[in-house]
Amino acid sequence: MARKAAMEPREPAEEAGAQPGMQALLRGLRILNLVAQSDSPMRFTALLEATGLPKGTLHRILHTLIDERYLVLKESDQTYVLGSKPFQLAHRVWDQFDLRGAAEPELDRLAELTGEAVRLGILDGDKVLYIDQRDLPRQIRLANGIGSRSSIHATALGKAMAAHLTAAERQRLLTGVDLESFTDQTIVQAGDLDQQLNIIKARGYAISIGEQHDDVSGVAAAILDHRARPLGAIGIVGPSYRLPAETLHSYGREVIEAARRISGNIGELAMSIAVNPRPLDLGGDVRCVIPGEDFLGEGPFWDADAGRLHWVDILAPGVVSGDPVTGERSFRAMNELIGVAIPRAKGGFVCATETGIKLMDDKGDISVLATPEEDRPGNRFNDGKCDAKGRLWVGSLAINTEPGRGRLWRIEGDGASTMMEDQIHIANGLGWSPDNRTFYFTDSGARTIWAHDFDLEAGTLSNRRAFVTFDPGDGVPDGMTVDAEGGVWTTLWDGWAVRRYHADGTLDRSISVPVPRPTSCTFGGPQGETLFVTSARIRLSAKQLSDAPLSGSVFAIETGLKGQPDRPFAG
Repeated sequence: MARKAAMEPREPAEEAGAQPGMQALLRGLRILNLVAQSDSPMRFTALLEATGLPKGTLHRILHTLIDERYLVLKESDQTYVLGSKPFQLAHRVWDQFDLRGAAEPELDRLAELTGEAVRLGILDGDKVLYIDQRDLPRQIRLANGIGSRSSIHATALGKAMAAHLTAAERQRLLTGVDLESFTDQTIVQAGDLDQQLNIIKARGYAISIGEQHDDVSGVAAAILDHRARPLGAIGIVGPSYRLPAETLHSYGREVIEAARRISGNIGELAMSIAVNPRPLDLGGDVRCVIPGEDFLGEGPFWDADAGRLHWVDILAPGVVSGDPVTGERSFRAMNELIGVAIPRAKGGFVCATETGIKLMDDKGDISVLATPEEDRPGNRFNDGKCDAKGRLWVGSLAINTEPGRGRLWRIEGDGASTMMEDQIHIANGLGWSPDNRTFYFTDSGARTIWAHDFDLEAGTLSNRRAFVTFDPGDGVPDGMTVDAEGGVWTTLWDGWAVRRYHADGTLDRSISVPVPRPTSCTFGGPQGETLFVTSARIRLSAKQLSDAPLSGSVFAIETGLKGQPDRPFAG
């Protein structure tokens, strides 16, 4: 459900006392701000209410803004959107942008925070050019200081920028650059580098562990302009013994924040770096049953026959399986982003990956079942579940979280694929009512769980309506499950909570959990009354992880309610 733009005061003080010419200018700027900040295109009546201007005055200002190409009136629905002029001006801003000057305070901040060297770099042909840095006395000094150049494929700064190149630019990089081997850890195969760049883009930061120099590691994030194109990158570099993988990942959030501050650009925000405050009451009924450090645990599936929980770590990436009684867990690595892995009736798993729907047999061998998103490079599959007929329902999103690029698909056992919805921002949790007459589907980007009428036999959807829409202070709705009484359970990313809603959309209960980023949930256990909750540690700072050290683990909540059994894929 699109939210209305925030209503501003009808007569702001700065406008009331302004000169006549200045008053008209301020009114025009207010209108531009309203249109730019609205979650959806605005009609004349909405602008009239928001500004409090007389109709004639508003008409004249709108016509002027349209004539000067600041606004466009869409004839199809009579709504106003930004025109081409603001984007032309934005280009000029970035053309005149002083990267070194803007980065100076962040270089100092990161150096003081980490006690390591901090570097600022830009792309220079097929190399990274270092244009500024902060060295510390304790730092192992390297030859490649300011003015020197390094390989893109073997450095954190280079890979961070390369991950945000256009598809054509990335292809030229992969095919036109000699991927020289510097150490045993250097990536020298174009296909391997391409897959890692997609993971980097999804994580928001890049790491390099002994890839250019055996004993040197680093972490970096791209500095993006208003089009999400790389202006440069900022990164932390130091000896590997002081920067193990865990430390690098904890600094990932810090370099992302630094990059955003440098550009003044919020970039791609679907996976946030800020979390809501930790709740005072975390509840006594939540247990950590499978400890872990998942970057982004998702898609839990309870295997009642084996008494095990299966899920994925999207960004590791890989398929995880665990025993909630003993806490034991196993991990099977994948070479690409994976959104969900669901057991098959014939054995093995059906996996929704970055490049398509794959079948994994018991030995781990992979075969392709379907590639329905082939026409949208830069997308990946996300969450999915099987209906009572064993059909896979799975959503997609752009790796850079660009709005409107996601879809919802229905996949038959033989791989036949039908697109059910388009223009989705971040396809996420889904489920069905116990009578199979209602289908629920979450678009995290819209902060909304949608309900649809569902025809099980035909596999069709109709009558979409908002089931629950969440305020920013709630956190972001993520994965979900539906219990045997029809209650809808959803995890709240950055919200420290799992909530249950009645079938009419009213809130039944909210359960606090000891991690800020619970990601998904499903019912299981001997009686089917245990709610298992996955979680994430991606982009949490060292301070946040010290407050929530169990981030990335699996939790169990005894609900007193039975869930619906998870269904395997029919193929």
